[in-house]
Amino acid sequence: MRGLLLSVNVGRPKHVAWQGRTVYTGVWKRPVDGPVMARRLNLDGDGQGDTEGHGGEQRAVLVYQLDSYRHWQQALALPSDFGQFGENLTVDGLADDEVCVGDRYRIGDAEFEVTQPRVTCYRVGLRLGVPEMAALLVAHHRPGFYMRVIREGLIRAGDVITRTRRGPLPVAEADALLYLPNPDPNRVRLAAGVPALSPGWRQSFRDMLTPRPADAPAWPGFRPLRVAAVHAENATVTSIRFAGPSPHARPGQYITVRLPGNGPVRSYSLSSDACRITVKREPHGAASGFLTTEVRPGSTLDVAAPRGDFVLEDGDEPVLLISAGIGLTPVLAMLHHLAGGPREVWWIHAARSPAEHPLAAEASALLATMPNAHEHIFYSTTTGRLTAERLAAIRVPRTATAYVCGPDAFMTDMREALERAGVGRIRSELFTARPSINPGLAGRPARAPHPPAGEPGDGPRVTFARSGVSAAVPPAGSILDLADACDVPTRWSCRTGVCHTCETPLLAGEVTYSPEPLEPANPGSVLICCARPGTDVVLDM
Repeated sequence: MRGLLLSVNVGRPKHVAWQGRTVYTGVWKRPVDGPVMARRLNLDGDGQGDTEGHGGEQRAVLVYQLDSYRHWQQALALPSDFGQFGENLTVDGLADDEVCVGDRYRIGDAEFEVTQPRVTCYRVGLRLGVPEMAALLVAHHRPGFYMRVIREGLIRAGDVITRTRRGPLPVAEADALLYLPNPDPNRVRLAAGVPALSPGWRQSFRDMLTPRPADAPAWPGFRPLRVAAVHAENATVTSIRFAGPSPHARPGQYITVRLPGNGPVRSYSLSSDACRITVKREPHGAASGFLTTEVRPGSTLDVAAPRGDFVLEDGDEPVLLISAGIGLTPVLAMLHHLAGGPREVWWIHAARSPAEHPLAAEASALLATMPNAHEHIFYSTTTGRLTAERLAAIRVPRTATAYVCGPDAFMTDMREALERAGVGRIRSELFTARPSINPGLAGRPARAPHPPAGEPGDGPRVTFARSGVSAAVPPAGSILDLADACDVPTRWSCRTGVCHTCETPLLAGEVTYSPEPLEPANPGSVLICCARPGTDVVLDM
């Protein structure tokens, strides 16, 4: 295959105003005259703003085709200015359905290897003034592709492009396998084994071959459940068990409770293999205060079905159950599931004192049924805190899978200690809002979630359960737009229903989509970047 290099385009990152915020991006490229040096990480004079999602050895050079320019001119009346798709090389030839991952090309004095399709990113839409462009590139099978530099050298517009090696997987097919529904498993398996494919894409295809269960919740929305029993575990902690058959829940999952009168919405881990939650009364906590002091047997509470992916995985390797304070609840449910079995289990818990260690006798009784159990308890007021050094001294097995739950700082310390000890599989639970993924946004002071500015809307309301904010979506806005306006931590990349980075559990309500996502969300979840509430909704964020 041969082609022609029409333009070499570079651009340094700059700050760009966008939706009341600032994006630091290198998507603005301009053609340059004369020779340009292609180096291992970049072209001379070029740069990227978001170096986690763009650039680097595997994405040193972005290529886009003249034929695709013509396509978008017809479809969207876009201009023909080279570089406007953020590409470094504008070429005649090298169509996405003909170029393969693993192809090598000689251009001028340099040689390149194709590594992956373009990343689905909102910034190409920002550059072109077409917000849905990331989805359109995938849907029209015209993503463009990245190359790494095999041999550094000078290139210039007018150079002939010559293929020197053939790869096994067309770029357009690789893009469709990852982002479009119903991929052929055999082709996914092929893609996962292509050596030239960038490591991130190879891992994505491996994950597709061994997907996690995506079962629909046991029931939609909230369901009234009667309280069967209430038991005070200590002065501040109370267990509440609901009546009826236990809902189908995997050990470690949580349920979401809505207080009477459309009150606060909070999530609590199931603390046993029955439908039981264990709640610590927090100072000034409206929800925990009500649950630990007002609820009685016979009370009825609205409950959403079990959810969550912090779950005990099947296997025969050792298990580390590590917790602090009330963080013991999800790992205690795992211990219930393991009780009486042969797996090696390490129960490691930290509390302030024996008086502030709920369910201690229950955990010890379960451990007594297990021939390969180890119990280590740390009381900060007497025997001393559980530190990274103390965890290292326990000498836990490196082959174990660790499940960690507790305050954020505790989980960070334990993860670092486990990694230093050589434990490779570490899972952790987080009940505050998950860390944001907002690629390219320039730093700004963090703000606590809050109602949006201006007059309240009169449409369906969205409740962000983890953040404790409820508000109506503005006209023509998405749920993601509302979350941004409320400073609720959000996770997104494409903002057009392609990448599923924004996928969020939908606890209650119904949504519609505009634009329609290329692939539906998993059962019980919603893509907030393109979702509009059809009714009042509650989201786990």
